[in-house]
Amino acid sequence: MKSMPSCSNRNKPLATMKDVARQAGVSTSTVSHVINNNRFVSEQVREKVEQAIRELNYAPSALARSLKIRQTRTIGMLLTASSNPFYAEVVRGVENSCYERGYSLILCNTEGDEERMNRSLETLMQKRVDGLLLMCTETHLPSAEILNRYPSVPMVMMDWAPFEGRGDIIQDNALLGGEMATRHLIERGYRRIACIAGPQDKTPARLRLEGFHQAMAAHGLTVPEGYVVDGDFEFQGGFNAMTQLLALEPVPEAVFTSNDAMAVGVYHALYQAGLKVPQDIAVMGYDNIELARYLTPPLTTVHQPKDELGELAIDTLIHRMGAPDASQQTLVLTPELVERGSV
Repeated sequence: MKSMPSCSNRNKPLATMKDVARQAGVSTSTVSHVINNNRFVSEQVREKVEQAIRELNYAPSALARSLKIRQTRTIGMLLTASSNPFYAEVVRGVENSCYERGYSLILCNTEGDEERMNRSLETLMQKRVDGLLLMCTETHLPSAEILNRYPSVPMVMMDWAPFEGRGDIIQDNALLGGEMATRHLIERGYRRIACIAGPQDKTPARLRLEGFHQAMAAHGLTVPEGYVVDGDFEFQGGFNAMTQLLALEPVPEAVFTSNDAMAVGVYHALYQAGLKVPQDIAVMGYDNIELARYLTPPLTTVHQPKDELGELAIDTLIHRMGAPDASQQTLVLTPELVERGSV
């Protein structure tokens, strides 16, 4: 039988930089120069230090280093996630941008709960993140008391909530996107156009619906009663809303769905009703999530630049870290129409 390692070995304290220096017969500053490769060290001394590191199984302390340089190379993100793939794609863009710039990302999902949001906010601040991304504030604003305790932490808002804070703001031009989507349907010859709107307590949803109404009015088209249905930006919400629209007389010729997740639900409702896209009803989405081009037929939609959103958010945050007194910025992303087979 193999003998188990003793408790004393398992509980052996971690080696420190002083231990490495003592074993290698050098100063702790020399060990630091070898580890960080920031000062010339002779090859002979470097080999002695590296051998001591291997023998002691020494791992540098990121915490100790961050305390010394007052920087953790870590960014926190508060997000209200859901089954909507849009959020996962935004996070992917943020994480890729962090990685490319030498930062780590700590992600906290608030689930739309105010207490959970503020507890996560406090946790991120206590971990001394270098900056903070917020994509969770349309329902609840983060605690001013917590933010005021950490006045030097820069922030970027990635949604629409009115915020009396010091952070920069990045938004999509949702009004233009809604108008662009509806105008495309009109230009393709559709006249009886319905809209499955998002939750009207969310600013992008309100603006996309406003863009829909503006385009209809600009072309002299009326919106029949019942042709606007509020959804929830989720798959099931799109299915329920389309089922409701199919009960109307006459049935719409086309539907502008305020995000792609609901458009997936719309496809399913039409499939169950024995109707085809676009032969029976045209469908227009919004967001251009990855799934959109794999639907049958591929979904015509409005592209939100999610990777660019992540990259812009990180670059704006890093710029704010280096220039904390610069004036507040509001950056607006321009949507683009993506034509596929559903119109």
